[in-house]
Amino acid sequence: MSANSSTSQNIPLEIKRYMKGSEKEVEKTGKVGILRLKLERHSATGNTVIKEQYSRVPLLAQRAMYLEETLPAMAYVYIISPSGGILQGDRYQIDIKLGNNTLAHVTTQGATRIYKMEKNYASQTININVQEESYFEYIPDQIIPFRNSRFYQEVNLNVHDNATMIYSEVIVPGRVASGEAFEYDLCYIKTVGRNQLGKTRFMDVVKLDPKNKNLGIKGILGKYKVVGTTYIVTKESYIQDLQNEIDKQIESIEDGGKISVGTSVLPDSKGIIIRILGNSAEDVKKIIFTVLRITRKMIVGASFSGSRKS
Repeated sequence: MSANSSTSQNIPLEIKRYMKGSEKEVEKTGKVGILRLKLERHSATGNTVIKEQYSRVPLLAQRAMYLEETLPAMAYVYIISPSGGILQGDRYQIDIKLGNNTLAHVTTQGATRIYKMEKNYASQTININVQEESYFEYIPDQIIPFRNSRFYQEVNLNVHDNATMIYSEVIVPGRVASGEAFEYDLCYIKTVGRNQLGKTRFMDVVKLDPKNKNLGIKGILGKYKVVGTTYIVTKESYIQDLQNEIDKQIESIEDGGKISVGTSVLPDSKGIIIRILGNSAEDVKKIIFTVLRITRKMIVGASFSGSRKS
C-alpha cells in the first residue's frame, strides 16, 4: 500500500505547506503503518472477538482480552507500535469495524510521540465503523508533539443511529519534563461524525499552532496547557440524562479551577462533546474516565475498572 492510499485526501493547507517533494519520498518500509480490525460477536460464547486482522509495521494489535467482570463479553484491544513514536513522513491508517451487537474497548500501549521534523509532516487517519446495537470505546493515551513536529490526524466516526461510541483525544504541550512546551510547529486534529447512511452528525477541529498563535490567551487555552476532547455518539433518548449526570459529577471534580470542563449537545441531539482544559494529562484523563464510567453505566449497565496498563 502506498503513502497516497493511507493519507487523507483532505490535508489542510496549513499542513500541506510542509510537504516538499513528492509522496514517493515517504513510501519506504516502516513509513506507512496500517492496522485493520474487524470485530464480531461470537455466536457460541457471546464474546466480542477479532474476526479479521491485518497489520503493517509499525502498527500492531494485541489479541483481545476480557478484563471486566461486570462486562465479560467486552473485548479489550491494545494498539502497539515497536517504533516508539511517529517520525517525519510517516503515514498511518487505522480502520476498525464493529459488527452488530458487539462490545469493545480499544486503547494504545502508551502515548503517541510525534518526533522532531526537519521536512515533511506526519499524518494518521482513523476510520471507525460501529454497526447497530454495538457499544464501542476508543480511548488512546495522549499525543505528545515534540519540538518542530507537524502532525495531522483525521478521525472518521461512522456510528449507527442505534449504537454508541465514546472517542477521546488528549494533547499535551510537549516533553514537559525536559523543559519543552509548545515548541512544535502544528498539531491539527479533525474529527467528523456520521451515521450509517453517511449523514454528517458533527465536525470538530482542534488546531494548535503555537509558533504563530499565542495559545495562552482567553478563548484558546488561557492558563492551561493540556487540552482533551471526548465525543459521545449515542441515541437521542440518552442525551439529556447523560449530560445532566456528567455535569453533576464534573462539578465536584473541577477542584477550584485546576481544570476547566464544558459540555455541549451535538446537532440534532445525537451526542455530546466534552472539552477539557488542564495542566496535566492525568487531570484531563480523570475527567475522561469519569465520563466513560457514567456513559458505560447508563448505556450497558456495567462498571469501568480502567485500561489496566502497567
